[in-house]
Amino acid sequence: MAERPEKMKPRLPRGFVDRSPEDIRAVERMVARIRAVFELYGFEPADQPLIEYTDALGKFLPDQDRPNEGVFSFQDDDEQWLSLRYDLTAPMARFVAENYERLPKPFRSYRSGWVFRNEKPGPGRFRQFMQFDADTVGTPGIAADAEMAMMMADVMEALGIARGDYVIRVNNRKVLDGVLEAIGLGGEDNAGRRLTVLRAVDKLDKVGTDGVRDLLGKGRLDESGDFTKGAGLDDAQIKRVLLLTSSTGEDLTSALSAMSGAVAGASQGEQGVQELADIGAMIAAAGYDDGRVKIDPSVVRGLEYYTGPVYEAELLAEIPNEDGQIVRFGSVGGGGRYDGLVSRFRGEPVPATGFSIGVSRLMTALKNLGKLDVSDVVQPVVVLVMDKDVESLGRYQKMVSDLRKAGIRAELYLGGAGMKAQLRYADRRGCPIVVIQGGDERAQSEVQIKDLIEGARLSAEISDNAQWRAARPAQVTVPEADLVAEVKKILAAQAADRENQ
Repeated sequence: MAERPEKMKPRLPRGFVDRSPEDIRAVERMVARIRAVFELYGFEPADQPLIEYTDALGKFLPDQDRPNEGVFSFQDDDEQWLSLRYDLTAPMARFVAENYERLPKPFRSYRSGWVFRNEKPGPGRFRQFMQFDADTVGTPGIAADAEMAMMMADVMEALGIARGDYVIRVNNRKVLDGVLEAIGLGGEDNAGRRLTVLRAVDKLDKVGTDGVRDLLGKGRLDESGDFTKGAGLDDAQIKRVLLLTSSTGEDLTSALSAMSGAVAGASQGEQGVQELADIGAMIAAAGYDDGRVKIDPSVVRGLEYYTGPVYEAELLAEIPNEDGQIVRFGSVGGGGRYDGLVSRFRGEPVPATGFSIGVSRLMTALKNLGKLDVSDVVQPVVVLVMDKDVESLGRYQKMVSDLRKAGIRAELYLGGAGMKAQLRYADRRGCPIVVIQGGDERAQSEVQIKDLIEGARLSAEISDNAQWRAARPAQVTVPEADLVAEVKKILAAQAADRENQ
């Protein structure tokens, strides 16, 4: 007797998720609101492919045998290395460089899509996630950076996040680099230590000033007993770095004064402080200095290619996470100026600035806040199949077609089950109505219309016959010609019930 072949086991790859209809609709609603703000600011849609030549992504050395560190890569049949994009900015920079002469300058565009990271997955850390970016290429002045920060504040409010429950924090990489230069960490030889210092500063909101002091010095032992090696700075160096971060949360004048003291003698840092002062003035002139946009020297993000102002959108509201625990959600997007990214392809300065929203993370926050409720999505009316001869099926198809022409979601049951199973199918999907026509109804040119929502309510709430008779009927029989009108009437009653709940 031949052995039965072993069944293939269905397995979802680690770091990836299947998306439900509710999640997909929630993302579409959120993206539509973001898109409306970007369009209001004059940005145009654009899109680049999921796959780029690996060297165009600008993340890898040319002598690596397989450039798969951090990204998913493969070789084409001409032995060229290709990679799935790990963000939306690098492909955009390639597109602008390739089409530079024909594009308007500045080039203002937005794009959304999936990006991929070949990294170890973990809780809340996925290998595939969605981003939504807006970029301005060709504007050297910091007016474009100020606009980007203000636009992100408008996005937060368009998504229903109340003023005071978010903040757009702005800093400047020139300030950070100026402080590092001032404490003797300039030059390529100190690149590793600079990175350690920046990472320490970036943890200010998580570990506090004392924790950052430890990370800047010998290292820090956390509550779990794990030790993180420090940057090895001496007391004088640590004091100067902390002078910069001590202005976090202060008013603009105090923050700029503290930053000026921290970068004194470092020309690049002084330039960065002046740029932040100018951004602050523009934000104030536009009325966004009311807590929506703040200068904050603790913002560090963008260690790869940012060259000037950097910004971060942070949710301040306490939000329940997936486990029901109340947490401060933190960053949901960020960006900054990257004047060297397009220039890699052209050999000439091409100024650019942009902002990237973490769609998946922001969607989680909005759903937990109740800002992306999709419960108002009405499932389709289902026309049951009682008889399967061609004439009957044709009449069922006409019913479905008439409902659709009236703008009502409708489907013909296409399975092979009987009536009870068809009703279970409609109930499981949360469908509001089923339409039934057997031989007796067809002979009378009638249809039965069953209100599943009202039927469920009646069975759960009504215990006596008087109440049952006074209630809205859960099933009616009407002439076939009145099908659409009666379905509309029932759907309107259901909608009114939802509003009154």
